[in-house]
Amino acid sequence: MPRTKRRLAAEMGPEDDDRHFSKRLRNTSSGARRFSKSEDSSSFSQKRCIAWFREYTSPDEPELLGPEGMEKFCEDIGVEPENVVMLVLAWKMNARQMGFFTLQEWLRGLTEIQCDTILKIQSKLEYLRSLLNDQTAFKSIYRYAYDFARDKDQRSMDMETAKAMLQLLLGKHWSLFSQFSSFLDHSKYKVINKDQWCNILEFSRTINVDLSNYDVDGAWPVMLDEFVEWLKLSKSNDYRRS
Repeated sequence: MPRTKRRLAAEMGPEDDDRHFSKRLRNTSSGARRFSKSEDSSSFSQKRCIAWFREYTSPDEPELLGPEGMEKFCEDIGVEPENVVMLVLAWKMNARQMGFFTLQEWLRGLTEIQCDTILKIQSKLEYLRSLLNDQTAFKSIYRYAYDFARDKDQRSMDMETAKAMLQLLLGKHWSLFSQFSSFLDHSKYKVINKDQWCNILEFSRTINVDLSNYDVDGAWPVMLDEFVEWLKLSKSNDYRRS
């Protein structure tokens, strides 16, 4: 909230504040009817949404929800911080940095899904998870995750973070994920760049488990060419041992 608005709110008494808020509600309603308590709680309120945000911030940084506030928020809504649904929520907010929500990001995301209370967002968790089953939405979430999770001082994502995010997004859906993760463990790669990141998703979606449709002359990043070679060699060694 801008400083001038905070000062104005401080100077206004409770009655003035109530009149101001009620007037605004009347002006935005068709029919200018009076709002009952049930209507007020069932409809989305930006004022209530901001007040909820403030429960997770400190007086020193009232417009930034940090790691401690994030932990409390996750506890309140009953979701582990590393749950993929938190990534989807961050995507809805277009949050810039993992572990932080600004007031602007919070309002952007929660206004879109019309949530201003714990109960309301709990009722939307299944909807947020369902977005992962939509190919277009998932691709957008996957691409968003790269810039969201990487260290902002680096252009690439460190391998530890990349593997954790790949596990979160592809671990349950890509049949070759465990092999790819093992390949990364034994590879020379210490970081993943954005081109590699995006192509991993396309590879997981288009290449058969037996690699039968893999084109050695395709335009895949070298990392994925090396993964295919590594996988074929591993299968060959397994066959010889058996």
